Amino acid sequence: MDTLKAFITLLALINPFGAIPMFLSLTAHQSRSQVRRTIDTAAVATAVVIAVSALFGQTLLGIFGISIASLQVGGGVLLFLIALNMFNAEPGRARSTPEEAHEAAERSSIAVVPLTIPLLAGPGTMSSVIILSERARHWWQLALLVLIGMAIGAAVWATLRLAGPISRLAGQTGLNIMTRVMGLVLAALAVEFIANGVRTLVHA
Repeated sequence: MDTLKAFITLLALINPFGAIPMFLSLTAHQSRSQVRRTIDTAAVATAVVIAVSALFGQTLLGIFGISIASLQVGGGVLLFLIALNMFNAEPGRARSTPEEAHEAAERSSIAVVPLTIPLLAGPGTMSSVIILSERARHWWQLALLVLIGMAIGAAVWATLRLAGPISRLAGQTGLNIMTRVMGLVLAALAVEFIANGVRTLVHA
């Protein structure tokens, strides 16, 4: 497992910069202490989702009889769809519906749902982590993947803590540019996932 590649994959997929507009919208009515609590919870929840997917994802696939190759193809298609939406600077569109966004506006706590799931760490993230965990050949590589999850959680925490200044400094255009760059990286990774999955299925 390529550690740097795994980190870049998950960072591009979670794309905390793309979540800033919705985060600011969802927390507009919260007090400063509530916003800090929301950020802390979202960062921890993101790391937990990655860790659980890494440690137990393959077991869950085995229960349902789903092969890693099938997940690579299906997950790759899902990632590519997310990447297309990121090209259009609409990262949230592929991860949550308008109905979910409306329900979120009425929630007292939005840290886990919908901020973490599905906006930050949705099905695409879980699928990618499971695929990456399958490449781990030693226990320490799985542990490294969990540490990557913690690093991603820290990146989410730092980005959301600075959401206001980043939004004012970069503006919507700057955030859209960052989202599109992340989308380009994600599209290339999605194609690689699909190609590896198809290759394995054909050989099988």
